[in-house]
Amino acid sequence: MLYSLYQRPLASVPHLIRTRVAPSRSACSVPWPHCRFSSSSRQPHNMSRSMKAVRVHQFGGPEVLQVESNQPLTILSPTQVLVRVMYAGVNPVETYIREGQYSRLPELPYTPGSDAAGYVDEVGSGVTDLQVGQRVFVTGRNSGSYAEYIQVESTYVFPLHERLSFAQGAALGVPYFTAYKALIMGAQARPGEIVLIHGASGAVGTAAVQIARALGTTVVGTAGTKDGMDVVTECGAHHVFNHNHKSYEKKMVDHIGGEGFDVIIEHLANINLGHDLQMLKPGARVMVVGCRGAVNINPRHLMLPEASIKGVQLGATPPNQYKEMGAAIVAGIEAGWVNPVINREYDMTEVQQIHHDIVHSKGAKGKLVLKVTHE
Repeated sequence: MLYSLYQRPLASVPHLIRTRVAPSRSACSVPWPHCRFSSSSRQPHNMSRSMKAVRVHQFGGPEVLQVESNQPLTILSPTQVLVRVMYAGVNPVETYIREGQYSRLPELPYTPGSDAAGYVDEVGSGVTDLQVGQRVFVTGRNSGSYAEYIQVESTYVFPLHERLSFAQGAALGVPYFTAYKALIMGAQARPGEIVLIHGASGAVGTAAVQIARALGTTVVGTAGTKDGMDVVTECGAHHVFNHNHKSYEKKMVDHIGGEGFDVIIEHLANINLGHDLQMLKPGARVMVVGCRGAVNINPRHLMLPEASIKGVQLGATPPNQYKEMGAAIVAGIEAGWVNPVINREYDMTEVQQIHHDIVHSKGAKGKLVLKVTHE
């Protein structure tokens, strides 16, 4: 199991880096992006302190995203941390929430986002494992990451190694935690198995490729463009195919020996799930991390191989599992094989554009991030 690898001293895991096929480069199952802290649980902070933040006052298109100044900061509880945000990660689910098309919606107005990287600005009286000025990345439940400061329980704050930039740190949360939960906690992928990352060039896909490669599986990835295929190769996939080409599923199965896959990470189940079920080895596990509509399948394709389909929902993850996932990802950063791929950076004033692009851009190739603070 991957987690056990991280328990070894770093000197014992350099093979995880050497096995990469190319140098590293610097949709959708995702967590509830933030939770509003109860105003009754704390008192107003020093009113001289305020911040700039993106606010949503009504659900709708990208135009409802408005950058507002003089948003007040509030006092931390003993277990909370205040982080000065340098970059915020943008995830597709945040567009669904903004449109009011998600199963759980925040109370208006709200600040979008869950992923960020920056410096610890202040810690609650009960926080002992983080220091003011420390580089960190943030994910999980918090006050919203499209802001100059983010308030969050210390459980969801993790040290950011100097090897990664703040932009890369902001790309760690939803993508890597989702990929880890799908591969390790859900599918329980094992070294030597064959794993298909179906749609591998996006943020979750590239994270899944890196984790699966480090685990010791044979990794097959798909992408829809030449650039996307190059990204997947650079992340460590052994074999890469274009999922826009005719009969690519048969080509993949033939290429790996004709038996199919042990694990499939599926990002677009409404399109691909029926095909996935015809590419399964005995005991295979299909993990659905993304779906944009209904799908009809033939359950007979599950019966003969005694295979299974399982959904992944990061928002349902308890704090102890966040702690496990964070420890594994931090160890992967230190070992050298966690390398978030940044597609493009946007200024905070371009927040409407980034929400448009994350939905409408063709050919995913990494993460879109929002530059919140200029040093």
